[in-house]
Amino acid sequence: MTPVLTEAPTHAHSRILAMGAARGENPVPNDALVGPIDSSDEWIRQRTGIVTRTRADKTTSATDLAIAAAKEAVEKAGIDPSQIGLVICATISNVQQTPSMSAVVADAIGATPAAAYDTNAACAGYCYGIAQADALIRTGATTYAVVVGAEKLSDIVDPTDRSISFLLGDGAGAAVLGPSETPGVSASQWGSDGSKAALVGMNATLTEFRDGEAEWPTLRQEGPSVFRWAVWDMVKVAKKALDDAGVRAEDLAAFVPHQANGRIIDEFAKQLGLPESVAIGRDVETTGNTSAASIPLATHRLLQERPELSGGLSLQIGFGAGLVYAAQVVVLP
Repeated sequence: MTPVLTEAPTHAHSRILAMGAARGENPVPNDALVGPIDSSDEWIRQRTGIVTRTRADKTTSATDLAIAAAKEAVEKAGIDPSQIGLVICATISNVQQTPSMSAVVADAIGATPAAAYDTNAACAGYCYGIAQADALIRTGATTYAVVVGAEKLSDIVDPTDRSISFLLGDGAGAAVLGPSETPGVSASQWGSDGSKAALVGMNATLTEFRDGEAEWPTLRQEGPSVFRWAVWDMVKVAKKALDDAGVRAEDLAAFVPHQANGRIIDEFAKQLGLPESVAIGRDVETTGNTSAASIPLATHRLLQERPELSGGLSLQIGFGAGLVYAAQVVVLP
């Protein structure tokens, strides 16, 4: 007779217990960037809603930002780091392919020997991480998890590129998730469309750079195409996430989309028909677009400025290079 495997103890639900954040040390106003792209402060503000963005010192890495954000989240959660069984870092800007950022972060926060791995889902990376952590907590693979979105995009930006360079900032946001008696993370709507991979991404490969066939790879995008995809296709994903969570727009306390640019955020809110009672995360104005870090950073700031939102429902959606996307409704810590 074949022996029956012992079933792992499971948890009914998960929720976000606390959040942490770290931003680049240096505010970089529009005027500091407009020369190489032949633009103006007024044009950037009108097109993106960005007034300034934060960028890190040369000696600060994306991993340093991730560690700082994770430490704050764990401290706020009030759990012993040794209880953390999983660390997921979402990033596109770790400057080394291996070892993973997550393993270094896990060690730095005292979570060794937690399982640790990085995920590359660009601007949807944090929401991908939340989906995975929720599932792994509910299946009993871990009890507590840390999800970090961390980017130092200034390492992969071409200051002369007019398509994306002025959008990008540096920072990290982190969440600690743990078991819950009631649902704290809804079913996630996530997916990809690789047929549109050329719309946003790196302009060269590392092997092309190594062989002298290209300059250091940097980010590029086809802005108008990405804008249309984000506004029209992603609104459908957000609405499906609300439907699957069993809530309506008016039930939300907050809406935190990827901080791509202010125009996308405004159009998104309009298409969703959000009432004025719903607080909208708008970290992009002073932090810029930080890819995988943008949603946790915007959520962290929103909770700092509006602590009464704690315990309310937040719709979050990330979308970006791949093309990839993910959305879910979460209970705010």
